[in-house]
Parts: sequence; structure tokens; C-alpha cells
Amino acid sequence: MITRDEAIQLLEENGCAPNVIEHCKEVASLAVEMANKAIAAGHKVNLEMVEIGALLHDFGRCKTHKIDHAAEGYRLAKNIGIDSEISEIIKRHIGAGISKEEARKLGLPEDDYFPRSLEEKIVAHADNLVKGTRRITTTERIALMRKQEVPEIVIQRVNKLAEEVERLFS
Repeated sequence: MITRDEAIQLLEENGCAPNVIEHCKEVASLAVEMANKAIAAGHKVNLEMVEIGALLHDFGRCKTHKIDHAAEGYRLAKNIGIDSEISEIIKRHIGAGISKEEARKLGLPEDDYFPRSLEEKIVAHADNLVKGTRRITTTERIALMRKQEVPEIVIQRVNKLAEEVERLFS
């Protein structure tokens, strides 16, 4: 698995904007905090995978800032030989997941984008709680989503993921 410094270098060398890199660092910091709490509560979580996956979750933003950044990041990561577990974190970090049908409607490669592993869920949740480089609450994230007229089913998924991840360490 690549190191933290190598992950940041990968983002830089592929043209990710400095603000995107700072966002990724903050998501990684929060995700590692969550993972440590889950570990302390007795859950088996790969801390290194969480940190590297969180650092690279927006890897695709070096090419696009649209919803397809997750699929693009996944493709880029696979092409350069990033561990498959990390590639999956990149693919599955959007909100709280996207179904095959939703992916097709959004013009994404038809695939299931729901986070499955604890590591994928922790990174997706941490990303939902970082706006730019500022940490926000789930309530604030949901309010932002409602303001953007995000469908209620998606908002409920984000809330369900938040509850599931936070139960790991409550």
C-alpha cells in the first residue's frame, strides 16, 4: 500500500487543485479519528486503508468536479496499480452510495457505488462531514442537501450511513 506522502504526491502530480488536496487531508484526519474510535470500541478496521483511501477519495477531481469524479478516480487508481481496496473506497465514497439504476441515469458506468466495508463507510461518512476544509455536522450536511434539492431518498441514505458509522463508536 502506498504511504500518506505518496498519496499526497499522487494528487499533486495528477493536477489536483490545492483546495482539493486540503479537503482530502481534512477528510483523512476525520476518518482516522473515526476509525480509531471504532477500533477502541472493539471493531476491526484497517487504519492505513482508511487514511490512504480518504486521502485519495477525490483523486478523480484532477479530471472532473462532476458526480463522475468517483468513477474517474477509480479508473485512474486502477490504471496506476493502486490497491483494489483503495480503488473501491474512491469509487464508493459519493454521499452514501449510488445504485446501478441511479448510476445509469447520471451517466456513470453502470455499477453499484454503495460503500460496503467499514473502511468505505467511514471514508464516505467523513467526506459528508467535511465541506471544503471545515467540519460540519450531519444535520448541516442534510440542510445543505435540502437547499440543493437533493432527492429525499439520497438524504435518508446519508442519514442512515451517519447513524451506522457513529454507532460503531457510541
